[in-house]
Amino acid sequence: MHLVDLWLTRSLSMCLLLQSFVLMILCFHSASMCPKGCLCSHSGGLNVSCSNANLKEIPRDLPPETVLLYLDSNQITSIPNEIFKDLHQLKVLNLSKNIIEFIDEHSFKGVAETLQMLDLSDNRIKSVHKNAFNNLKARARIANNPWHCDCTLQQVLRSMASNHETANSVICKTSDLDEHAGRPFLNAADADLCNLPKKTTDYAMLVTMFGWFTMVISYVVYYVRQNQEDARRHLEYLKSLPSRQKKPEEADDISTVV
Repeated sequence: MHLVDLWLTRSLSMCLLLQSFVLMILCFHSASMCPKGCLCSHSGGLNVSCSNANLKEIPRDLPPETVLLYLDSNQITSIPNEIFKDLHQLKVLNLSKNIIEFIDEHSFKGVAETLQMLDLSDNRIKSVHKNAFNNLKARARIANNPWHCDCTLQQVLRSMASNHETANSVICKTSDLDEHAGRPFLNAADADLCNLPKKTTDYAMLVTMFGWFTMVISYVVYYVRQNQEDARRHLEYLKSLPSRQKKPEEADDISTVV
């Protein structure tokens, strides 16, 4: 019995030692994979915090098991295509307070369906590719950007899961319709921004046709008046000619007959 207790005690000690060893390896592995200038921790998954790290671009050596990723308050200017494609567990992505200007088509490829929260607020984003947020399930924050409200933005916002809430936070710094500049997108969206180019083309064609029609009518009127003037002058010329006088021979013949 004493031997059994001793064996169990030693087995338990070995298990605890092995468990500690495995945890140490995991922690060391995570720490060794943590991008330069970032802090990594485990709390319901791997949290990678690169806030205020003076980053000018998104690190390319992000751990694949990252669940929460904070890249806010840096100097990041763009989101390269497929930069997050290996982060299949990513749920939270914070890119706020950077200097991003444009969102490309495949910027969120690989994480669009797993993300639960995406923060792009307080950047310099004016426009996005029309397919940039395709399949995005996350609640997106895109306020405080100098948005240009046009057909593309209208299509993008309508395709997003929380489109009403997201659209309500968008203020049009500029717009295809000048009167919508400075107004919330929801107000600007009263007009169908995707029909504006067609309407503009129709108006331009109408104006062009009216211009040609006016030119043709003007030419016809000028031509008729010019012909009338020429006819009048010709008639006056004919009237100004001396009347035909009888020849002397004809006069003698008439006298002889008489």
